[in-house]
Amino acid sequence: MFGFKRRKRRRIREAPFPADWLAILKRRVAYYHRLTPGDQAELRGHIQVFLAEKEFGGCAGLEITDDIRVTVAAMACILLLHRETNYFPLMHSVLVYPRHYFVPTVQELEGGIVAEETLDYEGESWRRGPVVLSWADVLKDAADPDDGYNVVLHEFAHQLDSESGAEDGAPPIPDRSMASDWARVLGEAYRELIDDIEEGRPHFIDAYGTTSPAEFFAVVTELFFEAPAELKHYHPELYDRFKHYYRQDPVTRLPAGGAPGDEMSE
Repeated sequence: MFGFKRRKRRRIREAPFPADWLAILKRRVAYYHRLTPGDQAELRGHIQVFLAEKEFGGCAGLEITDDIRVTVAAMACILLLHRETNYFPLMHSVLVYPRHYFVPTVQELEGGIVAEETLDYEGESWRRGPVVLSWADVLKDAADPDDGYNVVLHEFAHQLDSESGAEDGAPPIPDRSMASDWARVLGEAYRELIDDIEEGRPHFIDAYGTTSPAEFFAVVTELFFEAPAELKHYHPELYDRFKHYYRQDPVTRLPAGGAPGDEMSE
């Protein structure tokens, strides 16, 4: 069974990449232009498998087009370059809203008090469920590869994390010695971020990363690809572990002059 799936995926990857998809890729995904020709070819193959295996659904009246499918697939598959992959096996569908969407929530507080509120979402990732995205945010993020924010990278990082059996900031890592080191480095950086925020000290990693180790992993994944020089400057050990996990070194893709400045981002 698995051999058949591998052969099928190889045939899909090796098929000619549609010209209209390539036009979308070049127009929409700025990061594509930073890849080497070899990485571009690998990414195109991954996109073809992704789109052959995953379903897309439009929400709130949004019509799914190749523009949406190719842009989302490209950003998600950047996470898969240079690695053995099973193409986000726990996720079978992507749901896309036109823009931010609102989700009513109920939270039970101390004393039996129930609080109801409506939250504004850019995206969500459900373990053994869909990834949900705002198309307006996907477009904005795909056009700007340097702002440190990318909803597709974030939500699909959660999918990688969940492949270990739980979303806990520890995706499957084959090398046991590396797994132990991963836990140490990410644990220290996570606690350091919490301490910095509690003490009012400047911090480079977004405060949303303190929500949980899973969110820390997803937030740092965004920075690894979109602000790699800064991440390497402020957190060299963290950058090194992500470089080994993703088997990529995004600093080498930066345009000339892409080094970090002296300021610490809040």
